[in-house]
Amino acid sequence: MTNLKDALHIPDTQSARDERHLAIQRVGVRSVRYPMQLRIGAAELSTVAEWDLDVALPAEQKGTHMSRFVAWLESLDKPVDAAELRAQMAVMLHKLHATTGRIEARFPFFLRKRAPVSGVESLLEYQGRWIAEARDGQVAIWAEAVVPVKSLCPCSKEISDYGAHNQRSHVTIRIELLGEIGWPELVRFAEDSASSEIWPMLKRADEKWVTERAYENPKFVEDLVRDVALRLNADARIGRYLVDVENFESIHAHSAVARIERG
Repeated sequence: MTNLKDALHIPDTQSARDERHLAIQRVGVRSVRYPMQLRIGAAELSTVAEWDLDVALPAEQKGTHMSRFVAWLESLDKPVDAAELRAQMAVMLHKLHATTGRIEARFPFFLRKRAPVSGVESLLEYQGRWIAEARDGQVAIWAEAVVPVKSLCPCSKEISDYGAHNQRSHVTIRIELLGEIGWPELVRFAEDSASSEIWPMLKRADEKWVTERAYENPKFVEDLVRDVALRLNADARIGRYLVDVENFESIHAHSAVARIERG
């Protein structure tokens, strides 16, 4: 007759030894949708993130414990900012008995904007991303925002008797954080560099302001990516970075794109 102790014993296959002698650089889970509290300044925003979590697996270990990644997500009980993400990376590595790992969370967030003339307020959606990478005892934290803006073509303005073609653009900024930078600041790097920023809700006086602002501030895709990069270069809180700009051209069936990377 099987005793209770034997009945409760379940083999831990993942922890068994593997004789193929091949280390795995990244093993984990991808696209796990889970709630997240995001810290934006003094405020907290509830959102839903899509998480990718992984660790490195030594050559001698057969498998990792996948359920522990979800257990780590379940244990998150504080709003996520750069400092909290750094602390939580240590927790995840401890749970998985690992020294190298990566956390990525993609999520929407909203900032309240005031229209330039009427002052009417509304919420604009942005796409955000946290990335944490632990390797050789060091943890790098990256923040990324995809910012919608307006761009107006300098060439079109120059050659046309009146008007100029313009379009919505997406500016993607990914920065390595060496100091504290909030989401509103990250967004401003893009919005302050564009022909004009955009708003969800505008009155007629605001529309006039945006149209004229863009007309007086034309930007090629090359101008926009360079102007963003110059702002990032001037900020000592930023290490490595990537800036991608995509113009959804209004007179073509294709987009115009540009990229600058540092590091």
